[in-house]
Amino acid sequence: MTKGSNVPVPMAAVRIELGWQSGPGVPDADASALLLAAGKVRNDNDFVFYNQPAHPSGAVRHEGKQQGPTVLDVLSADLGRVEAQIDTIVIAASADGGTFGQFHGLYVRLVDPGSGAEVARFDSTGATTETAFVLGELYRRQGGWKFRAVGQGYAAGLAGLATDFGISVDDAPATPPAAPHQFTPPPPPAAPPHQFTAPPPPPAPAPQYAPPQPQFTPPPNPYGAPPQGGMPPNTGASPNFSSHPTPQQPATPEAAVNLSKISLTKDAPSISLTKQGATGGVMRINLNWSGNTAPARRGFGKRKAGLDLDLCCFWELTDGTKGSIGPLDGFGSLHQAPYILLDKDDRTGAVAAGENLDINLDHTAKFRRILVFASLYEGTDDFRGVEATATLYPVGSPPIEMSVSGCTDNSREMVLALIENINGEFVVQRQGVFVRPPARRPLWGKMEVDKAYRWGLEWGRSAGK
Repeated sequence: MTKGSNVPVPMAAVRIELGWQSGPGVPDADASALLLAAGKVRNDNDFVFYNQPAHPSGAVRHEGKQQGPTVLDVLSADLGRVEAQIDTIVIAASADGGTFGQFHGLYVRLVDPGSGAEVARFDSTGATTETAFVLGELYRRQGGWKFRAVGQGYAAGLAGLATDFGISVDDAPATPPAAPHQFTPPPPPAAPPHQFTAPPPPPAPAPQYAPPQPQFTPPPNPYGAPPQGGMPPNTGASPNFSSHPTPQQPATPEAAVNLSKISLTKDAPSISLTKQGATGGVMRINLNWSGNTAPARRGFGKRKAGLDLDLCCFWELTDGTKGSIGPLDGFGSLHQAPYILLDKDDRTGAVAAGENLDINLDHTAKFRRILVFASLYEGTDDFRGVEATATLYPVGSPPIEMSVSGCTDNSREMVLALIENINGEFVVQRQGVFVRPPARRPLWGKMEVDKAYRWGLEWGRSAGK
């Protein structure tokens, strides 16, 4: 499409992709949508972005970001659910840490979520010092919807763009990550994670390439009791949570909209959720990844089509109970111990929403520690060339991002974050640690993570996915 042109949008729902080429010196960007009535938002709820990811009507959602050679930030619009007063949906982008003159290959496109067919695409060119852009807009016309390519830049960033459309913006800066807390980290293993010696063979021989499964007594399961003998073997499909209450969405702000984000890095690795005011509600932890999707040289599983990472965690409560959550270990429970729920098993990384852990912070006092990590199941041999981004969405606090990459050996476990209850204060500590599997057991790396952080789980055989 050329600037100013328009095309009809005949389907009832569309996926909206903001994309650009990653590379040195290229900043990040964030997609957003403003729902307008006669050129202005009706209130601050009509602004959908990373801090406010769902419109109250459910018509427009911010689905999340996918890293890779082409970075995508994704919105979705269910046009049939858009309220009658709304006549326009503005599709905008804001630069994080630079200007749009530094971007390469910036575009917005609309995709039919059913067929995957491209409905419209606008490639934005000619940007210089702008820090925000209106790339396009969906608008009503004669009972239907059309998309127009806009390409209008703003020098005042997302705050300036949002203010022009009637959003009340809180321009106070976010509280920066605190200096690392002076708490005792987990005792170091006998050797660094990259130097583990192989553990003695388990009492019973495991099937070839079968990953281990922690043996612990699970909490009561509201979706049906497991068979006698422990956790049921995982089939690769998520349990049916249709009767489970929908996880709480981040609270809708009553005053000005907060545009802040927080990044945990090697230099600033720690932040207190308690001091940020995240003391209740459901905190979502999202995992997205990208990297080499070529088939593995050694077949560790049956599927070879995509890079399959599992979002996992070890948990320990103050009463001493502990366990593991992951696609091979069980999906947990949100409203009874362990108060953590894994939503699904994304087998390819192609789902914009990625994999998510929900943690019920209404029970913060019952948590002792939670270790969040990514486990490589199949699709490639190790984490070399793979980048993962974990984003925490606490209620009442800006999102907290951390990215981990740079593996140089045969590690198949990537430790992302350690969350600890330290004298009543809930603290997130970025880890960025890669852990190698034991010799000749490529899928037994979780056991090495257990050893590195001295979690003390008991391990046995698993049927795999």
